Amino acid sequence: MKINWQKEDLKHIWHPCSQMKDYEELPPIVIEKGQGINLYDINGKEYKDVVSSWWCNLLGHCNPVISKRLKEQADKLEHVIFANFSHKPVIELCMRLQKLLPKGLTKFNFADNGSSAIEMAMKLSFQYFQQTGFSEKKRFMALSDAYHGETIGALSIGACDLYSKIYKPILLDVIRIQAPDCYRCPFNKNRQNCNCECFCDCEKQFEKYGAQTAAILVEPLLQGSAGMKIYPALYLKKLREICDKYNVHLILDEIATGFYRTGKMFACNHANITPDIMCVSKGLTGGYMPMAIAITTDKIYNAFYDEYNTHKAFMHSHTYSGNPLGASCALGVLDILETGEIQKHLAEVTPYFNNLIKEKFLNHKNIGEVRSIGLINAIEIVKNKNTKESFDSKLRTGYQIYKKALKKGVLLRPLGDVIYFNPPLIIDKKDMDYVTNIAFECLCETLDN
Repeated sequence: MKINWQKEDLKHIWHPCSQMKDYEELPPIVIEKGQGINLYDINGKEYKDVVSSWWCNLLGHCNPVISKRLKEQADKLEHVIFANFSHKPVIELCMRLQKLLPKGLTKFNFADNGSSAIEMAMKLSFQYFQQTGFSEKKRFMALSDAYHGETIGALSIGACDLYSKIYKPILLDVIRIQAPDCYRCPFNKNRQNCNCECFCDCEKQFEKYGAQTAAILVEPLLQGSAGMKIYPALYLKKLREICDKYNVHLILDEIATGFYRTGKMFACNHANITPDIMCVSKGLTGGYMPMAIAITTDKIYNAFYDEYNTHKAFMHSHTYSGNPLGASCALGVLDILETGEIQKHLAEVTPYFNNLIKEKFLNHKNIGEVRSIGLINAIEIVKNKNTKESFDSKLRTGYQIYKKALKKGVLLRPLGDVIYFNPPLIIDKKDMDYVTNIAFECLCETLDN
């Protein structure tokens, strides 16, 4: 009997981040296989994956180096309890990854997804202060427009109403700081000439609430779900200084920005700072396996180090913590990155891609800004270029462009009316030309008629 895969999908599956009624018009695309930046559906149609399948596919689908690591590990050990047991792949991963981290990050606590790593970081910070004589430090700070995941703690730290509005009655009371908005800067500055005057709101909040704050969580340099909003490295430097002044932990969410997404190994490398806790996931395993890490310092680790009956242990666990398959995939990622070939490739193609997109889109009457960091490029669509007024959200302009691009074989999942490119790092100039041309065609078909 021939199976109608789309029909069976809709019969059983509730897809994430979706209004399932939309699937009446645009049924799920059932993917058969992937190779490089390409995905192929069950009918053989090719799609250019320009969003890295939710930003996690770092080095292309079915990468032979990572696949080999995974296959070899699957025949040795698939999983083992991570309490009082360990294994070689996860130990090797920590040894190799530490050499690439900002100085001072030494201790690795494993989770199985980004949201869980954020929860872990929050609990580590809170418990640290409870155990070191600062019991008044019970609150957290975060930026406006932030996104840190969708478990309750992570959702509390986030500030994107699309995800959190309905849950506000059950969320934590977070101290909110106005995030940098370089496109609509209230000080009429730009990224090239500012001194992060917008940091004044952060200073006010620290002065008022610093004594009761355990940690501030931020997405370094790039607020992804807010529309790929990019801000200067100077802001991070000032944040590190003020955290030190008020004895507040700086937690950096490098889940989306780590592993050369911003042009450097980690986004915080642009500012040459070390956070107290760093959360990584997504590109960590190249998109192969669920794995995340909350990485911290000896200082924080030592506050938990004592006899078991003192109750100072960090009683937080995940069934799949430190999974051997995930660790092996992460080792495959490091195998590739440590050759230096990806870095050489990025040095060549990143300026090409950024310039290509600016030249193609910036002069369009409805493009307010084109912003770039590393291979990530974002195009903000506006109703009025002079006033920066946005289109009515009910028009779903970005979604209309997304649908047209899918028909032409390009996957461009929008963030509201921001169209972005965040492809696997292996993308070449030929595919850059192709996806840029298709995106521009679809934008013009949507806005110029």
